[in-house]
Amino acid sequence: MKRCRWKSFFENPKPAIQKRPRRPKWLGLSIIAFVLVVAGAVVQAQQPKKVPLIGYLALLDPAGESTRSEAIRLALRERGYIEGQSIAIEYRYAEGNRDRARELAAGLVRLKVDIIMTTGATPTLAAKNATNTIPIVMTGLSADPVELGLVESLARPGGNVTGITNLGRELVGKRLELLKESVPKLARVAVLYDPANPQSVVEVKEVLPVAARALRLTLQPWELRARDDFERVFAALSKQRPDGLYVSSGPLMRAHQKRIVGLTLKSRLPSMYYDREFVDAGGLMSYGADIAESYRRVAYFVDRILKGAKPADLPVEQPTKFELVINLKTAQQIGLTVPQKVLARADRVIR
Repeated sequence: MKRCRWKSFFENPKPAIQKRPRRPKWLGLSIIAFVLVVAGAVVQAQQPKKVPLIGYLALLDPAGESTRSEAIRLALRERGYIEGQSIAIEYRYAEGNRDRARELAAGLVRLKVDIIMTTGATPTLAAKNATNTIPIVMTGLSADPVELGLVESLARPGGNVTGITNLGRELVGKRLELLKESVPKLARVAVLYDPANPQSVVEVKEVLPVAARALRLTLQPWELRARDDFERVFAALSKQRPDGLYVSSGPLMRAHQKRIVGLTLKSRLPSMYYDREFVDAGGLMSYGADIAESYRRVAYFVDRILKGAKPADLPVEQPTKFELVINLKTAQQIGLTVPQKVLARADRVIR
């Protein structure tokens, strides 16, 4: 007799299923947290990094600022900030209009730029009046930033402005001295200056006379206010025949650099300038801070601020390197023999 399959089933039931050990709760939470961290990292990696936006504010036009702006771009590139890739720059040019500089500064503030780079006193003051929070890096400043109210002191700026200030007043006497050494018969010196530029007024009214008395020189100040004044002034100079020409600093002079050099050559006047760009354009000689080094330092300040430093904690720097540049081609053209002792002191000679 066959056994019933059902009976066999009940006589040999399947063994009980054993339960799996329960995982600790902390392990599950750790796995979830890990997944969230990885997911967040992936999302963050997919999001584009914020490119710093820098404002560039200048008083002159693009042509007048091209040498300076290009040098600053190269200095930034050396530190890894490539325009259009890792950094963006908004350029604003006041075209010589001081009121326009204030409008442009306000516009950069509205753009919420990360830093404003300024060239000269007028743009720096305009930027400072437009914002007390956005960092400002200045360069090309001949005036004392403390006297202008831009910083509390050079060592401790204390606000949102820092950068480089040139030793404008300190170099005035040295320039006049070098001109005297280069032109031994120098007795009368015509001085070109812009009365609308406070720094130039102080230079001509206060600093230059002291140096001139020590060198036994007579100064002949000539005011230049606008574009049309240059031909008129040089026509008058051709009648008075001074022994040399001293060109003071300022936006007006820089904007009409080539015109000044051309008229000076035509008048065959030995000339002294504050910036080597005049000598590159055909002027006789210049003495001033190494401008290439100044531009490199602008990049240094920008880099420090983008990495978290505050302008208030970055001391304002003064030049430590100065250069005497002489154009021998121009000397030959005007019939001047520059003494060998002066040439030996030159940092650069254009032959």
